[in-house]
Amino acid sequence: MIELGVQSKREITLTRIRVLTAMATQARVQGRYLGGRPPYGYRLADAGPHPNRAEAAWGRRAHRLEPDPETAPTVRWIFRERLAGHSMARITRALSDAEVPCPSAADPRRNAHRSGNAWTLGTVRAILSNPRYTGREVWNLQPSDHDLVDPANTGLGHRQVQRWCLPEDWVISARPAHDALVSETDFVAVQGVRAVRESADPNRCYRLAGLLRCGLCGRRLESCWASNRAAYRCRHGHTSSTRPDPARPKNIYIREDHILPHLPALFLLLNGAEPAGWPDDVPAGEEVIGHLRARRITLVYDAAARTLRADAVETAKITLDPSR
Repeated sequence: MIELGVQSKREITLTRIRVLTAMATQARVQGRYLGGRPPYGYRLADAGPHPNRAEAAWGRRAHRLEPDPETAPTVRWIFRERLAGHSMARITRALSDAEVPCPSAADPRRNAHRSGNAWTLGTVRAILSNPRYTGREVWNLQPSDHDLVDPANTGLGHRQVQRWCLPEDWVISARPAHDALVSETDFVAVQGVRAVRESADPNRCYRLAGLLRCGLCGRRLESCWASNRAAYRCRHGHTSSTRPDPARPKNIYIREDHILPHLPALFLLLNGAEPAGWPDDVPAGEEVIGHLRARRITLVYDAAARTLRADAVETAKITLDPSR
């Protein structure tokens, strides 16, 4: 019985591998549409009898993608705006402000797991990174899998989940398989927009990157370069998909050189010592930064009070020099 069970599992595995290999070949060589939800901007069109004779005998039809006249213009607009240099946050807000239905609202039957409330940064990012808009078929982009509902209770069965694969695992057709919504040249250019911005000046160094949070919204401050100095800011509502509170400052900003001199005092407070009468072995700013990162401590910046406190220790709070 054990031998038969092991053999059966091996046969199932080999069969699965053969099926996946065949599907990869069909997508790469034939550009065949292999099922799943059509991406936003496309709809399914009839492509004749199913190429598998057995499936065709049952009356099944093959399908292909064709531009959806309702949503394809939105996809083209998203790519144009990104090529023009607009941020994904700005594009997302513009779509929401114009009340353009998001993908889950435009096709609720095929997106029942989504709320359909509004556009999100993730949705815009997924559209801009999907090579199917170049007219090529892509398989294994977001395959379905089955996970146990509760690993501790296998009797509850499995549930279907979808996970994004890494780009190197995608299978892309060797030639176009449907009408493109964006040229391959423009698609490649869009993928490089962010990389160019990030690598514009490799000499810039942000010592506190990832360690600072906004005292108003709790989000991490983003690094920025101002007047040839490293600085940090929060522009939530101006660089995100949601509108900010009207009373909120447009930009919460702090320079790095206003923080670094205070880090030794903050270190003493974190370790239960008083700032007065520092011992000679108080670590320098760089060592304190390493200490914070090693213990995953972030610093909360209150722009109104010009204070900086450690999120892990409520009493570890310092006031920044107001004259700077």
